[in-house]
Amino acid sequence: MTTQPVDEKLKHSAEHANEAAVQTQEAAEHTQAAARTTAKASVQMKDSADRRTELAANRTVFAAERTYAAWVRTGLASLASGIGAKKLLEGVVPDWMIVITGSILILFSAFCFAAAVWRQVFTGSQPPQPDVQRLPPFLLIAFNGFLALVSLAALFSIWFGRTGG
Repeated sequence: MTTQPVDEKLKHSAEHANEAAVQTQEAAEHTQAAARTTAKASVQMKDSADRRTELAANRTVFAAERTYAAWVRTGLASLASGIGAKKLLEGVVPDWMIVITGSILILFSAFCFAAAVWRQVFTGSQPPQPDVQRLPPFLLIAFNGFLALVSLAALFSIWFGRTGG
């Protein structure tokens, strides 16, 4: 019979088809493994991005607290300078200049105390939820309110206290 070359071709084609099926199966398994790895990496990347966002929110809170401290520090320095100006300038410059200089410095200190609370309480857009707690607004208002009263008392002392020698 002359069908032997046809049978061999069919047999050869069947072997190629089996080899292709095995390779396809191996490729499918490899693709599934790669998909699992990609899914794990995606979850880790999402967790990593979420953590970076939380850490950025923490840095924002700490930066706001440093800014608050800078405002209070500037206000305290201005208050001390205003009070010190009265003693330092006595007998050196006219009394009206002492009163104006001290008043400006003390009014600036009161402004700093108010600005510190304003910037800390009214931050604009809220950052993502940080891990750290913000300073309670009532505490800031109470503390800076007291400092503003001290500034007011110092201002009255400058205006109505004795100046000059």
